[in-house]
Amino acid sequence: MRKAKIVLCGGGTAGHIMPHLALIDGLKTIFDEIHYIGSVGGMEKSLMTNLPDVIYHEIVCAKLRRSLSPKNLAIPFKLTQGFFQARKLMKKIRPDVIFSKGGYAAVPVVWAAPKDCKVFIHESDMSLGLANKLCLPKADKVFLTFDNLKLKKGIYTGMPLRSQIYKGNKQKIFDQLKIGRRKVLLVMGGSQGSKKINETLRQIIDKLIIKFDIIHITGKGNIDARYNYQGYHQLEFCKNINDIYAASDIAVSRAGSTAISELVALKKPMLLIPLPKNQSRGDQIQNAKYFNDQGLAKMLLQEDLTPQSLYDNIVSLDAQRQRYIHNMRNIKYPDGRLKILEILSDAIK
Repeated sequence: MRKAKIVLCGGGTAGHIMPHLALIDGLKTIFDEIHYIGSVGGMEKSLMTNLPDVIYHEIVCAKLRRSLSPKNLAIPFKLTQGFFQARKLMKKIRPDVIFSKGGYAAVPVVWAAPKDCKVFIHESDMSLGLANKLCLPKADKVFLTFDNLKLKKGIYTGMPLRSQIYKGNKQKIFDQLKIGRRKVLLVMGGSQGSKKINETLRQIIDKLIIKFDIIHITGKGNIDARYNYQGYHQLEFCKNINDIYAASDIAVSRAGSTAISELVALKKPMLLIPLPKNQSRGDQIQNAKYFNDQGLAKMLLQEDLTPQSLYDNIVSLDAQRQRYIHNMRNIKYPDGRLKILEILSDAIK
C-alpha cells in the first residue's frame, strides 16, 4: 500500500510556522511521511529540523516586497529557481496533500503542486496576504481564522493552536529569573522584534519596574546591555514561550494573528501595537481593531506610540485586567486544529 505523504510549506516569520507546529502531532497519525519545504536559512529551518518526524528540504525563495526596492529585480529569477527546485522535490516526494501557511516561502511550492495533489492553504488574518493571493488559484480549500472573510473556497476553521501553550510552567520562569512577587508584564515585538517598541519601552523602564517584573522579547540582535535594571529581563527569542505565557499577567504585542490567538486562548489581557501600513498591508491594524472592538484587547497605533502613551495604556490595561479576562472567557473563538486535521484526513480517503 502506498504511503500517505504531506508537504508543509510557508515561512518567513513565526506566525507562518507556529500553526504547523500545532498540527504536527495530529499529522503523524494521518500521514506516513511529513515533509517541510522552506527557505534556505529561514526561521522555519531552525524550528523544523529539530523535529525527528519531519523531513526538511530547502529551496531558494524570494521575499515579496511591497515597497520599491532594487532587491525586487531579483524576485522573478528567485521565484523561477525556487519553482524548479520545488517541482523536482514534488517528483521525488509525490505528496498526496500540500498544506501551506502562507509567506514568501510557500509560493513556489504551491505553484509546483502536482495535478493529483490536494492543496490547502490557511489564512491567519482578516484579509488574504499577498502569498496566499498568488496561491489561491491552485488551492482546493482555504482555511480561515476569521468568519467575516468570505471566499468561495473558504472554510471557517479558526487558528490551529499548539496544545503545549496550555502546559506552561510559570514556576520555572519565576525561579529562572527570580521573579513572581509582582505582576509580570510580557513585551514582544513579533519574531523579528520591533525597534520602535523596544526603544519606547526602554524610555519608561524605570517607571514600569516600580510595579511590574518585565520580560522583554527583543528580537535577534536587539538586547541592550545598558538597561540592566533589576526586574527587567531581555531575551532575543524564547523557546520556552509556553512557560513565559504562564508566568505573564498582561502582555504588549504586535498584532499578528497567531500571537493574538494564543493570548486569547490563555486569557491574557493584551495591548496590541500593530505594524503600520508603511510596513505591511494593514492586516495587523485590521486584527487589532477587531479584537479591540470585541473588548478582548486594547489597541495603540504606532503613529500614536510615545513613552507616555505606552505607559498610560499599560497601566490602564492592568487596571482593567479582570474585565478583559471576563470578556475572553465569554467569547467563542475556535481552535482550528481538530477541524483542519479532520479535513486533511478526509483528503486522502
